[in-house]
Amino acid sequence: MSIFEQRESEIRGYCRVYPVVFDTASNARQKDDQGNEYIDFFAGAGVLNFGHNNERMKRAVIDYIERDGVTHHLDMHSTAKQTFMESFAKTILEPRDMPHKMQFMGPTGTNAVEAALKIARRATGRTEIVAFTHGFHGMTLGALACTANQAFRGAAGVPLNHVSHFPFGAEKHTSDNPLSGGKDVIEQLRVLYRDGSSGFLPPAAFLVETIQAEGGVNVADKKWLQDLQALAREVGALLILDDIQAGCGRTGSFFSFDDYDIDPDVICLAKGLGGWGTPIAMNLVKPEVDKHWKPGEHTGTFRGQALSFVAGNEAIAYFDDASFLQGVRHKGETMLKKVSPLEDKFSKVQVRGKGMMLGVDVGSGDNAKQIVADCFADGLLVAACGSGGRVVKLIPPLTIPEEDLQTGLATFVRHVEKVMEAAS
Repeated sequence: MSIFEQRESEIRGYCRVYPVVFDTASNARQKDDQGNEYIDFFAGAGVLNFGHNNERMKRAVIDYIERDGVTHHLDMHSTAKQTFMESFAKTILEPRDMPHKMQFMGPTGTNAVEAALKIARRATGRTEIVAFTHGFHGMTLGALACTANQAFRGAAGVPLNHVSHFPFGAEKHTSDNPLSGGKDVIEQLRVLYRDGSSGFLPPAAFLVETIQAEGGVNVADKKWLQDLQALAREVGALLILDDIQAGCGRTGSFFSFDDYDIDPDVICLAKGLGGWGTPIAMNLVKPEVDKHWKPGEHTGTFRGQALSFVAGNEAIAYFDDASFLQGVRHKGETMLKKVSPLEDKFSKVQVRGKGMMLGVDVGSGDNAKQIVADCFADGLLVAACGSGGRVVKLIPPLTIPEEDLQTGLATFVRHVEKVMEAAS
C-alpha cells in the first residue's frame, strides 16, 4: 500500500482518475515515475496556460531566487510586485482604458470570489447575490453558496444563504442543462425588481462566468451578458465577472469577455495568472467600488506570492506579442475542426466552447468516465465536468506544440468514437 493510500485524506480526487505518480513535466507533456509519457490536455485545470516548467518563467524564477529576492511579504511593497503591476497595467489595463485597481488576496480563485462578494455587499449595503445555474465559483462558504453543483454544496455542513440562482443564458442550448435558455430571465427579473410587491429586492451583485468551465463549458450569449450588465446598472448592483479559468488568454484574448462589449465592476482572476503553476489570485476592482475597503479589512498571509509575481510578469510578456494570441486562436480553430465532426457522427454528442477551451458532451457520465480512462491509458490527460460529469473538457497549454496538439486530438477523437459506438 502506498503512502498516499495510507496517509492521504479520502478527499483526494484527481489522483483516482490518473492513478500514477507523476515525476517530471515539460510544456504539454508529463512523465510518471515509471517513465510513461502523457500529453496534457488538462493543464492543471487551467493553471498551466503556458505549459509545465515554462523555460522563460523558470529562468526568471531561478534568477530571482539566486539573487535572494524576497519570497514572502504579505502586502508590503516589493520589486517583484511592482514589476508585475506595472506590466499588467501597461499591457492589459491601459490598452482597454480600464481604471481598475488590483487587489491581491489569498492565493486561489475562491479567495478572489470571497473578496468580490464582500466588497459588493459593502459598496451597495445589500446582502443578496444572484448567481446562475451550472456556475462554479469555489469551495469556501461564500463562493460555495454561489456554486450551483449540489455535489459540492452538500459538503458544506451549514446552510448556504444569501444567494439566488437563475438560469444561465448560454449561446447554445445544452442537452445537459435544460435551463440553459435563460435569455428571458433578465426581463423577468427586471419586472420583479420594479414591483414593490413582488418580494424580490435588487441584489448586491450578479456573479457570472463568460464560460462556465466546470459547469460543462457553457458559453454565455453575448446579448444576454450585455443585458445582464444593463440590469445591474439599472438596479444599482455590481457585475462580477469570474474569469478564473477562462481568462489569461485561454479564449484567444486576455479576458474571455473582450469581444462582449461589457465593463464589469469586479473581475476575478487566478489560475493562469501566475503562469508557472505557483498560486496567485487578483481582483480587478473599479476605483469607485474599491474605495469602500478600509486598510487591512480583508487580509491574508499569502497575498505577497513573490514567485508568482516573477513568473506572472513573464506570462504578461506573452501578450505584448500579437502573434501569441493569433497562435492561440489558430490552435482553437484546429481543435474545433478536429472535434466538431463528432456531432455529425453521434446524435448524443455536442461540442461547445471558445478558443482553446472545448467541451464535448458525450451524453452521460458513464461515457465520459470511460473516455477519460481510455485516453489516460493511451497517454492523454483529459477531465470530465458538467452535470453528472458528462462533458469531457479539453484545455491544453496555450503553448502546446502543433505536433502534440494533433496527436492528442487524434487520440481523443479515436476514443470518443469507440465509446460512443459501443454505447449506441
